[in-house]
Amino acid sequence: RLGGRDISEVLAMSVTEAEEFFGAGEARTPAAHRVLGRLADVGLGYLSLGQPLTTLSGGERQRLKLATHMAEKGGVYVLDEPTTGLHLADVEQLLGLLDRLVDSGTSVIVVEHHQAVMAHADWIIDLGPGAGHDGGRIVFEGTPADLVAARSTLTGEHLAAYVGV
Repeated sequence: RLGGRDISEVLAMSVTEAEEFFGAGEARTPAAHRVLGRLADVGLGYLSLGQPLTTLSGGERQRLKLATHMAEKGGVYVLDEPTTGLHLADVEQLLGLLDRLVDSGTSVIVVEHHQAVMAHADWIIDLGPGAGHDGGRIVFEGTPADLVAARSTLTGEHLAAYVGV
């Protein structure tokens, strides 16, 4: 027993509950608290500690991997569609996390179709002009504002509609 709980009770806790549990009192464990904080930072606070990895979506697995690497300094992260399956509030939390990573000196490359992520980006490389075998060429490179102003690609048109221009 730890902090009045047995292992089955701890494994049933959500990441958010466990972060609080391991953050203070008899169960205070700084290393566990730090790891759980990183899981919460990537928007996985709702997962239970005992949840099997096979039940996680692709986006959840990417964010789990990101959380494991967040303690490292510098580097480059490449994320492929990290917003898949996320609620809009979780997308906002993810964008805040990506901002903090960039502010700390990490390079972040995101392959993404979500317009909120594109509008938030520092730089966009748009591949096209179509999908699959109809794509693969750089059809635009620049800031989101430049892409919206140019409206020279399908992505630019959709992003302009998204931002209301």
